[in-house]
Amino acid sequence: MASNRGVVYLGPGKVEVQSIDFPKLVLEKRKCEHGVILRIVSTNICGSDQHMVRGRTTAPSGLVLGHEITGEVLEAGRDVEFIKVGDLVSVPFNIACGRCRNCKERATGVCLNVNPSRPGAAYGYVDMGGWVGGQAEYVMVPYADFNLLKFPDKAKAMAKIRDLTCLSDILPTGYHGAVTAGVTTGSTVYVAGAGPVGLACAAACQLLGAAVVIVGDLIPERLAQARKFGCETVDVSKTATIAEQIEEILGVPEVDSAVDCVGFEAHGHGAGAGKEAPATVLNSLMEITRAAGAIGIPGLYVTGDPGGIDEDAKIGRLAIRIGLGWARSHSFTTGQCPVMKYNRQLMMAILHDKIQIAKAVNVDVIRLDDAPRGYKDFDKGAAKKFVLDPHGMVSKN
Repeated sequence: MASNRGVVYLGPGKVEVQSIDFPKLVLEKRKCEHGVILRIVSTNICGSDQHMVRGRTTAPSGLVLGHEITGEVLEAGRDVEFIKVGDLVSVPFNIACGRCRNCKERATGVCLNVNPSRPGAAYGYVDMGGWVGGQAEYVMVPYADFNLLKFPDKAKAMAKIRDLTCLSDILPTGYHGAVTAGVTTGSTVYVAGAGPVGLACAAACQLLGAAVVIVGDLIPERLAQARKFGCETVDVSKTATIAEQIEEILGVPEVDSAVDCVGFEAHGHGAGAGKEAPATVLNSLMEITRAAGAIGIPGLYVTGDPGGIDEDAKIGRLAIRIGLGWARSHSFTTGQCPVMKYNRQLMMAILHDKIQIAKAVNVDVIRLDDAPRGYKDFDKGAAKKFVLDPHGMVSKN
């Protein structure tokens, strides 16, 4: 029998590369003729994975991690018509049936048929349908004709694989945050968080034509990474408020648009910089976004957080100052990015050199066996996007 290995979550702070089952074209004890098996070319460590590994979700021990997948088709089910064996494809982290009302309305992040407990599913993620993750050597992908984005030229795609690996999640997610915040030509925008999604969002804001992109974070190395590709930065650990630091840059203490790329593990600003304060980012964005402006919220918020700072936070109930947002006529967009809404045009932007996302997020290619180290370094705030290379295909390019 063919072998397979994957990154398995064992408990808070513990991940291990283990032998796992080789994927089969089986779904709920029946043949999955609409699916494919992929040889994984690249699979990335995401901040959302890190939430689980820190023990900040209800993820069960034994979960195979990983939802950012790029792969080569090894086997295709009988009903797969347009994806062929040998194709190089990007896998949206959202699993979507393509048949339900939401999928037909392009809201693939909340597909109604792929998760029995709630709308929306993802590979290797807590409460997202129990699908096996893709931080592995091989994985099964259902509804392949609908879900997969085929790269038109395999050789050219492999030459840009470090960039294209970001299409499965962080680039569309950052772009979605920017679009829903109304970023456009000449915008001024504040991006909260300089992790990989925040950096991807900042690069997306530039692609959309923003005049000034300001990135805020606590970690100097991440702020330095943002400055490398032309962003202004705000150090939220300083005593000066975010509004005061924005005013130093723009001449006014507000921006047109703001994006929360931090989520529920946010820490306080200024004197409270070392303490967790999960509503801090959302409240600060309402303070610095202009009246009638928009706030995109791709940062993750969960309904179950065992490590929450109080009983409310443990169920995702936060002290958000909604009255301020109402008074300022802000609009808010939350939830998973519907990756398929954006990934094709972003693929074209990458292939035609309109965005260099691998440089922006500082892609670092490592072996599958080095995944535990990648998680530890990422947890320490490394200004990198760790990309796992299970078969040594990325490092050759």
